[in-house]
Amino acid sequence: MSLVVPAGWLAAQRARADQPPRKPRVPLWTGDARIGSVEPDFLAAVPMGAGLVEPAVNGGEQGWRIQGELTASLRQVALAMREAGVAHVWRDEQLAVTDGEGRKLGTVERAVVRPLGITTFAVHLAGISPDGGHWLQQRSLTKPNDPGLWDTLMGGMIPASDSMEQALERETWEEAGLRLSQIEQLRYRGRMLTRRPSDESSAGYIVEYLDWYSCVVPSGVAPTNQDGEVAQFRLMRPEEVARRMQRDEFTLEAALILST
Repeated sequence: MSLVVPAGWLAAQRARADQPPRKPRVPLWTGDARIGSVEPDFLAAVPMGAGLVEPAVNGGEQGWRIQGELTASLRQVALAMREAGVAHVWRDEQLAVTDGEGRKLGTVERAVVRPLGITTFAVHLAGISPDGGHWLQQRSLTKPNDPGLWDTLMGGMIPASDSMEQALERETWEEAGLRLSQIEQLRYRGRMLTRRPSDESSAGYIVEYLDWYSCVVPSGVAPTNQDGEVAQFRLMRPEEVARRMQRDEFTLEAALILST
């Protein structure tokens, strides 16, 4: 289902998805497990309770260590960041906090994952019609990230409470109004890793694993948004999709998925 795009353009998109931070960063630990990264003075500038986060050295590397029970402490850090005005849009949504092996150690409010450099996980669904068209969503103009850009049929972060499969099913309904039983040829296609500075925060850094699926949306079935986060759905021919992608009308994630 990959689109025909210039090799140089595709290489540029892949380079966009793997960029170093704007400024140097240091590790963020819980115990000896690295769970993220921050700009060296970022946490020192956020007023918070004494003993919540402390400077630390681990293996000869300087960084910061979260003290106490991880989820409870990260909640206090998140609230302090919100009070200081350095959190993103507050969602009351908990995301998993993992170590370098992908083991879940705790959870954290979604609004603070980018400044803390915490790894996130997302799932996307690319939908095609039986005759090879692409079902795409245009993100709401009020979305805090990538407003108005075209995206895959469905895409969203995986909350700590969901498995990837649960998130796929729930988000497909909430964003596209489709039950998995309504689509055909659902297939897991792979995983991508994106690492790049975040547009949400000048001190933010994205580290995100993106798992994606493809499916066929049968004739007579059309997506309908349920949660107000999609401006419209459109069925586009591959040639139009390729043209619009090269005009930067798509999210980076969608461009990479649809070109794979």
